[in-house]
Amino acid sequence: MKEKKDRSHYLFDNKALTALIIPLIIEQFLAVLVGMADSIMIANVGEAAVSGVSLVDQVMLLIINLFGALATGGAVVAGQYLGRQKTEEADKAANQLIWFITILAIGVMVVVYIGKDFILHGIFGQIEEDVMGYANTYLLIVAASIPFIALYNGGAAIFRTMGNSKITMTVSLIMNAINVVGNAILIYGFQCGAEGVAIPTLVSRMTAAVLITVLLLNEKQVLHLQKTLKYRPEKDTIKRILGIGIPNGLENSMFQLGKILVLSLVSTFGTYAIAANAVSNVVASFQILPGMAISLAVTTVISRCVGAKDYEQVSYYTKKLLAISYVCIFITNAIIYFALPTIMRAYHLSAKTARVTEDILVFHSISCMIIWTIAFTLPSALRAAGDAKTSMMISIPSMWIFRIGFSYILGKYFGMGVFGVWVAMIIDWVVRAVLFTIRYCGGKWKEIRTI
Repeated sequence: MKEKKDRSHYLFDNKALTALIIPLIIEQFLAVLVGMADSIMIANVGEAAVSGVSLVDQVMLLIINLFGALATGGAVVAGQYLGRQKTEEADKAANQLIWFITILAIGVMVVVYIGKDFILHGIFGQIEEDVMGYANTYLLIVAASIPFIALYNGGAAIFRTMGNSKITMTVSLIMNAINVVGNAILIYGFQCGAEGVAIPTLVSRMTAAVLITVLLLNEKQVLHLQKTLKYRPEKDTIKRILGIGIPNGLENSMFQLGKILVLSLVSTFGTYAIAANAVSNVVASFQILPGMAISLAVTTVISRCVGAKDYEQVSYYTKKLLAISYVCIFITNAIIYFALPTIMRAYHLSAKTARVTEDILVFHSISCMIIWTIAFTLPSALRAAGDAKTSMMISIPSMWIFRIGFSYILGKYFGMGVFGVWVAMIIDWVVRAVLFTIRYCGGKWKEIRTI
C-alpha cells in the first residue's frame, strides 16, 4: 500500500481553506446579485436612464479593474513575504500598496473630471440628448467614488492575503446593502433618476473604504496600516507591485475593451440578439461565480507557498484548488440547468429570444464545467508565483484573435449570429487552457523572482 504523505506542516489545512473560500463565494454572489438588482431598479426610470448608466459603468469598470489588478500585485508581494516569514517586509508592502493605490486613484479621479466632456462626447459619440443627460449626472457623482473603491480593493486584497476573507465578506455585505437600500429609497421613494443609483454607489463605497481602513489600523493584525500620514514611497516595493499589477491591469483592460467591441457586433444582429446576449451574460455570471471566488483564494494560497519556496506545496494546492473549482462549478451549473425554465419565464422573453438564450446558456454551462477552471483559475496560480507577464502575453493575443476575430467570422460571416459570438469565446478559453497548461507543466515560472 502507498504510504500516506504527512502534510501536517502544510500552510493551509482543510479548515483554513474552507474559511477562506466560503466567504469569497458569498462575496462574489453578493456582487453579482446587487448588480442585477441595480439594473432592475434603474429600469424603472426608463430606457434612457438604463443606457446612460450602463455607458458610464463600462468606463468605471475599466478603472475598477485597473485598481483590482494593482491590488492583486500588492497581495502577491505581501503574500510571498509572509510565506518567507518576513512579516515586517510584508507589512511594508501592504502599507505601500494602500498609499500608492489611493494616491493614484485620486489622480485618476481628477483626470476623469477634467476629461468628462471627452468621455461623454468622444468615447460615447453621438447619443440621444436624454441619454447624455443621465450619463452626465451619473458620471459626475460616481467619479467621486474612485479613490474609495480603490482603497477598498487594496484593503480587501490585504485581508485575503492574511487568509481573512470573512472581513472582506462582511464589509462587502454592508457596502452592497447600503447600495441596494439607497437605490430603492431614492428611485422608488423619491422618484430620482440616474442620481438615485449614483448617490448610494458613492455612499456605499465611502463606507466600505472607511471600514476597511479602520480595520487595517488594528495593530493586532499580522498586516496593518501604520498610524501616520507621512508617506515615503519605496521604489523597489512599488516596482514589485507594478511588476504584477501592470500586466494584470493591461490584461483586464483589454478584456473589458474586447467585451465592448463584441457588444457592438451583437447589436447588429437585431433586438432578439441584444436581449439574448444580455440575459445570457447575467446568468453566465452565476455559472462561473464559484470559480471566480476560488481564483481569489488561489492568489492567497499560492503566493504564500511560493514565498516559502515550497513548490511541492504549490503543486499540491494548485491541484486541490483546481479540483474544488471543478466541483463547485459543476454543482452550480447543474442547479442553473434545472432552473433554466423558471429563469426564462422570469425574463418574459419572446419564443425566439428564449430559444437562443437557452441554447447559449446550455453551451456555456457545459464549457464552464470542462474548460473554465483551467483557462482562468490556473493562470491565477501563475500570477501568484510572479508570472504575470506570461499570463498577459497569452491572454491578450488569444482574446483579439479568437474571441474577437472569430466572433466576426462565426457570428457575421458564417451566419451563426449571437450564438457564434459565444462559440468564439469558448474557442478563446480552449486556447488559453492549452497554453496555460503548457506553461505550468513546463515549470519555467518557478525561476521567476518577485521578492
